[in-house]
Amino acid sequence: MEQLFVIKIGGNVIDDEKNLSAFLQKFAAINGNKILIHGGGKIATKIGEQLGIQSQYINGRRITDAATIDVVTMVYGGLVNKKIVAQLQAIGCNAIGLTGADANCIPATKRPVTKEGIDFGFAGDVDTKNIAAAYLQLFLNNGLTPVLAPLTHDGMGQMLNTNADTIASSIAVALSAAFDVRLIYCFEKKGVLEQVEDENSVITLINKTIYQRLKNDHKLFDGILPKIDNAFAAIDSGVKEVLIGHAGDLLQNVTKTTTGTLIQ
Repeated sequence: MEQLFVIKIGGNVIDDEKNLSAFLQKFAAINGNKILIHGGGKIATKIGEQLGIQSQYINGRRITDAATIDVVTMVYGGLVNKKIVAQLQAIGCNAIGLTGADANCIPATKRPVTKEGIDFGFAGDVDTKNIAAAYLQLFLNNGLTPVLAPLTHDGMGQMLNTNADTIASSIAVALSAAFDVRLIYCFEKKGVLEQVEDENSVITLINKTIYQRLKNDHKLFDGILPKIDNAFAAIDSGVKEVLIGHAGDLLQNVTKTTTGTLIQ
């Protein structure tokens, strides 16, 4: 079975042009099948503010009202996605930029109002069973590298804002029947840290037992929990390996001698 790297790059790298350029050079240098999923929340917030649209959050999650879904569609699917694709083309990686609506790649459902009465607006929950894996595979088989924005759609004409970590996990699962998939979450840290203030306190291996212990001991910062939850969801559904590591270590993390945090 051929190998496939599904790689998600976080917003803190995208926000810095120099760091993004360095990352894309590494991404382009990966041989074989690869898919990139990107975020871009801070850029969307900045553009929204320039348009007089203030971002609203509850528990760290963006409230995507009617004005905000227009902003994130423009920023994620347009500005950020096409800049990344253009940079990849410039360094010899034949990329194709996509949202979940293109080729019906990632259908989703609008998130319902929570029991607590929280309405996240036009936020989408991925319909994991109906991801268009065959079309993504078609792109890969024809030498194209998909670059996916964190946008899905409801099948009735409505775009939806969707967590990029979740999209990466869902894509990895959908393609695990056809490829030997390694899912890699790249961000500005060296991996999952046992002590947030100590960049060298990387936990090299996390399984479910270790994860529960770390959570009970309150040793994991909130922002990393969704990544680990998505990692376990992917492994439980057929993905072979999940790694969380620094964007600068990407080329090492597509080898057998990885750095960062391996989730098993």
